[in-house]
Amino acid sequence: MKAKIRFNPVASTDLQEIREYLVEDNPGAAVRIIRDIITKIETLADFPEIGSPLASRIRQKSRYRYLVCGQYLAFYIYEDGIVSVQRILHCKRNFKALFLDDN
Repeated sequence: MKAKIRFNPVASTDLQEIREYLVEDNPGAAVRIIRDIITKIETLADFPEIGSPLASRIRQKSRYRYLVCGQYLAFYIYEDGIVSVQRILHCKRNFKALFLDDN
């Protein structure tokens, strides 16, 4: 049975901000990168646990997992057959502080 994928409003905003940033320099690349991120996230419907546990990166207990999407990381929670995408951030961003308080 496939997992359902849901985008948190903040994750949707992240995607929009990525697109707006990239479109300034290269509109074609912006479309391609956003499409690639979404396509990669859609693989979670079939393989929801393919992402790495965030706990391995922040050395603290966390229910989050992350999926590498090119130069971006999609952070999500998988529970009860639902993949809930929480954030989509550039891999160079200091994301650890965003998740330290989350269990």
